[in-house]
Amino acid sequence: MVKPRNPIMVDEAINKVMRHKWEAETELVSLENCDLRRLAAPFIATHNIPFFHKSPYDGFAIRAEDTKYSTDEDPVVFEVIDYIGAGQLPRNELGEGQATRIMTGAKIPQGANCVVMLEDCYTYQKDGIHYMELAKKMEENQNIIKEGSELAKGTLLVDRGAIINPGIKALLATFGYHQVEVIKKPLIGVIATGTELLEPDEDLESGKIYNSNAYMILSQIKRAGGDPSYYGKLDDDVTSSYSRIKRVLQEVDILITTGGVSVGDFDLMPELYNMLGATTLFNKVAMRPGSVTTVAVKGKKLLFGLSGNPSACYVGFELFVRPMIRGIMHQKNVCMKRVKAKLDDDFPKMNPYTRYVRGQLSYQGRELYVQLAGIDHSNVVSSLAYTTCLIEIPGGKEKYEKGDELEVLLLEDMEGQANFR
Repeated sequence: MVKPRNPIMVDEAINKVMRHKWEAETELVSLENCDLRRLAAPFIATHNIPFFHKSPYDGFAIRAEDTKYSTDEDPVVFEVIDYIGAGQLPRNELGEGQATRIMTGAKIPQGANCVVMLEDCYTYQKDGIHYMELAKKMEENQNIIKEGSELAKGTLLVDRGAIINPGIKALLATFGYHQVEVIKKPLIGVIATGTELLEPDEDLESGKIYNSNAYMILSQIKRAGGDPSYYGKLDDDVTSSYSRIKRVLQEVDILITTGGVSVGDFDLMPELYNMLGATTLFNKVAMRPGSVTTVAVKGKKLLFGLSGNPSACYVGFELFVRPMIRGIMHQKNVCMKRVKAKLDDDFPKMNPYTRYVRGQLSYQGRELYVQLAGIDHSNVVSSLAYTTCLIEIPGGKEKYEKGDELEVLLLEDMEGQANFR
């Protein structure tokens, strides 16, 4: 006898999952290998940027007060007493009527309070002494990049949990980090169920299909920030499947299975959860596709039973697994970001449950539109390749027409939002 399944709402299911969130440990990685990892601690400026007053140009460092009476008819003459290249330190303090030749980025010498650009100067040598002639007035602090003008020591640069992009990596290098503390990625195991499945390197047979779900999920895990590990396929045998899942659970932080959660004679996952002593959080969600999505918990570890249908499997991961991975990795905005868009297609299908339809976003003028990414059947794989968002179509209404405004969930967005709605 099949046990009845009582559907719960999507946001309730997400909340049930997130109550079992835990925060991952941290680890040190080299600066070279920190790309796309998440910072484990707030990144705070440890010194001023720039670290000293410096020149933005090639030119001469002088005292502005020495140019007070400088004109085209009566230019002021400076004795050049020093030369400072980028990375070099000044050797002499400037006095009245003196100048230092300075390169872009070099430290301003003591006594100088402005920099005149090289093209504004006339230089010559007389009796072995270098001179610079200037026919214009200068202001104090003109052409000087002040210490701390870009960033002051103690400034919060990037918060914990941020993904390290090229700009953040440049900042880390700017402050001398050769090692970076990052959040350790949760190890997420993936197991496929179904004797009909073939691996991509096997020859296609009549009655068989290639195992696309497992490889799709492995990619989704990477996009969400987790560390995926594929453990192959389960046989339709309870005893051997139980032993295998029990062993895998000891190695991973989260286990995802694809298929085996429906109500058919060969769907093993509900029985395996019972054998493991796992507590089922829910086994039906009021949504299409993926209503049979099942989640159980064994100790600290979550077991996600996703549908064997490709689109249902895909949607189940994005709605329930992705927030958990983000939460584990200290991210505040765990859910997919929502935006409003107008339908670019009619959607006549009526359903009592909310539907999550594969879509593509585009602008028409200044308005955001969403169109169907392709055939929207649970068993269809091809349209997933063109999907950039999920169109949330509330249940109960008879139909939606082109031009109706709906909310869509962004799949490629890295920012996210704190709550599902």
